[in-house]
Amino acid sequence: MNQLTANRILSRVVEVRPGESRALLWSFAYFFCLLAAYYVLRPVRDEMGLASGIKNLPWLFTATFFVMLAVVPVYGALVARISRKKFIPLVYHFFTANILIFWFMLTQGIALAPTAQVFFVWISVFNLFAVSVFWSFMADLFGSEQGKRLFGFIAAGGSAGALLGPAIATTLAEPLGRANLLIIAALLLQAAVFCAIRLETAAAEFKAQNPGSPLPQASPQALGGSWIAGIGMIARSPYLAGIALWVALLSLAGTFLYFQQAEIVRALSDDPNKRTAIFARIDLAVSLLTIVVQFFATGKLIQRFGAGPAAGFLPFVFALGFVALWASPMLWVIIAFQAAQRAANFAISNPAREVLFTVVEREEKYKAKNVIDNVVFRGSDMLSGWLFHALRGVGLELGAISLATLPVVAAWLLLALKLGRMQEKRARGVSPEARKSP
Repeated sequence: MNQLTANRILSRVVEVRPGESRALLWSFAYFFCLLAAYYVLRPVRDEMGLASGIKNLPWLFTATFFVMLAVVPVYGALVARISRKKFIPLVYHFFTANILIFWFMLTQGIALAPTAQVFFVWISVFNLFAVSVFWSFMADLFGSEQGKRLFGFIAAGGSAGALLGPAIATTLAEPLGRANLLIIAALLLQAAVFCAIRLETAAAEFKAQNPGSPLPQASPQALGGSWIAGIGMIARSPYLAGIALWVALLSLAGTFLYFQQAEIVRALSDDPNKRTAIFARIDLAVSLLTIVVQFFATGKLIQRFGAGPAAGFLPFVFALGFVALWASPMLWVIIAFQAAQRAANFAISNPAREVLFTVVEREEKYKAKNVIDNVVFRGSDMLSGWLFHALRGVGLELGAISLATLPVVAAWLLLALKLGRMQEKRARGVSPEARKSP
């Protein structure tokens, strides 16, 4: 398919401009394979979390946070010294090797209880690192104006993968067993590596043919600098600190909802394969709703209203959901709430949040973003998990906890609007890429 044909077809669902179609399609395919792999693994993770006992979930969240603290310096050192072209495949090859080790442990029945706990922690690390690396790459390639037009379509690639992953898990969890789902996830992750390599090639070819084009935004060379620089960047920048706070509040709201879901699903079945299938069905329903919105509405909404209001749509949905849970803390409400908030996140607010990073300096896109997406998010997970555990420990029912969360969600919404105004101001100024790109 040539560029003109691709642009003509894509223009029916996204505002793509000449020369962008190849990079856009490889970005779509890359995210599709990445999230398909994750969503094959996710219901396995959720079932293993239940198998470990809900009372142990705060400990698993705590372990995840400390693993993040150990891994982030390694990530920072690698991204400072290895070119993007080599670094991104290296990350995904490493995670694939991990998946195969877990498959061997589970199929051979080796230390099943500890393996389940380690797997729960590992996939929480894998999810954030793998997705954070992807969006850092996207923010590196596309500018602010491009991100507003194209990130919704790219995110739809992830949602299509998030549709395939649960469909695979739902269909095969019981006949194959949960352990053999890991082989499928490993193959999908290697397909994501192939797409990332092709995206690098497409971007390099386009740059050679169109040196004046905004794509790609930055060189694929190593960043240099210190592995710990991302923490200092956040501390010095009110803008980055605001994004970090937005992520922390997202984590708190999401963790509270996750723990409520876990309590309800635990009561439905004691069969691990059936519980895996239940979680997969929830993921499947979310993906169906999300992909429709992303294909046809996300780009238009972000362009029309800006990144701030789009990022603020998620806390608005959380506010409505927690009110519903306060009034009626039941299974069907949890399922509807999960579907609505995750669809709002993946379809609208997450692409909008990634647009916020298109106006920061290149080093911040990798180092500061990684700290925000991983350490801040998982640290907030840990604290939120213990807070939920404490609230339940003093006798608060699920409805009361939902009501107590509403002021936090309101502050989260106001923060999103403020960040949107800051992003617009930065986008109107001199681009960080023009100042900092090699």
